Amino acid sequence: MTSGISRVWTRFFMPLAVLFFALQLVGCGDKEGDQRKAFIDFLQNTVMRSGEHLPGLSEDQKQRFGPYAGDYAIIYGFAQEVNKAVDNGMKPVVDELAAIRVPQDYLTRRDALRQASGSLNVLTQQIQSAKMQADSSKAALKQPDDLKTVYNNVYNKVVTQPANALIPLLPSLQDLSQQAVQTGDFLQQQGTRVSFDNNGVQFPTQDQATQYNTLMSNLAAKAQALPQAQAAVQGTWQ
Repeated sequence: MTSGISRVWTRFFMPLAVLFFALQLVGCGDKEGDQRKAFIDFLQNTVMRSGEHLPGLSEDQKQRFGPYAGDYAIIYGFAQEVNKAVDNGMKPVVDELAAIRVPQDYLTRRDALRQASGSLNVLTQQIQSAKMQADSSKAALKQPDDLKTVYNNVYNKVVTQPANALIPLLPSLQDLSQQAVQTGDFLQQQGTRVSFDNNGVQFPTQDQATQYNTLMSNLAAKAQALPQAQAAVQGTWQ
């Protein structure tokens, strides 16, 4: 009798075990789909509508996105580097250059501008390095096609466009700021031989005036870097 009962329970248990295992597999598939759907929704309706400062992920979002939270970390990390470059590196230089309105300003603002622009060359290298790291990490991702399409659009907005704007712009902005500092140094070297009046500048000799006009021509040739940098500070990539 005992042996018969044992066989009955064994036959009854095995189909249930198979069913339970199948349900587990289905549940795992649904979990990944839910995570992907939540992440796509976040990219489309939050990240793509954000400005230059992307939101960080809450603990709840990290749980809901699962492994896709790591995909977001790639673009979020690069965005942090860009924000740091713009806010701490570019903006002070842009503010100093924008404050130069009359010739005397080249003289009075040259030291502050020299100090502010000192880090621009380092920022260029940092952005290049961050872009290479982001590209490498993105290339290693294995994403379903529906997510890949959305993610690529976000990546272009957050990583590619800012990098393409900043990497050539930072050296141009540095050249412009150095030229403005050089103009201020020239005016300082003239001492009392130069005078400022009616928002202009006067020199006692034609040679001084010629040197100043040459400096102004060089500045004009590099001036386009300023509005481009102002657009970058405002988060508008050209």
